[in-house]
Amino acid sequence: MNKLRKILCAEDDADIRTILEFSLGIVGGYTLCMCADGAEAVAQAPAFEPDLILLDVMMPRMTGPEAMQALRALPAFATTAVVLMSARALPHEIEALLEHGATGVIVKPFDPMTLGENLTIYWNYAHGKRPG
Repeated sequence: MNKLRKILCAEDDADIRTILEFSLGIVGGYTLCMCADGAEAVAQAPAFEPDLILLDVMMPRMTGPEAMQALRALPAFATTAVVLMSARALPHEIEALLEHGATGVIVKPFDPMTLGENLTIYWNYAHGKRPG
């Protein structure tokens, strides 16, 4: 795989899901699987086979970090790029998410017009492709 094509997104806020669908699906041209929480993301991932997984940190039923751990336990997703979205942007909070195993962190509010580019950077990083 040499290009990011399929993104699984888990976000409990319907308005943000709509923004993600516009930003990544319509503007970015990615194929999306939209989920309302982490548990749904874990259930949908095997059939969808995403190239990258985008998870909100704070969701009901299963948080983003919990969903990431559940997905990482599945051999098919052990090395899949997982990007977490969080409104908590303090350096130690971001560092904790990265130490927990996230490929990257997107801070809310994010710029919908550059989100796809940012996710591609994280996807490339996860595949050993360094910028420049």
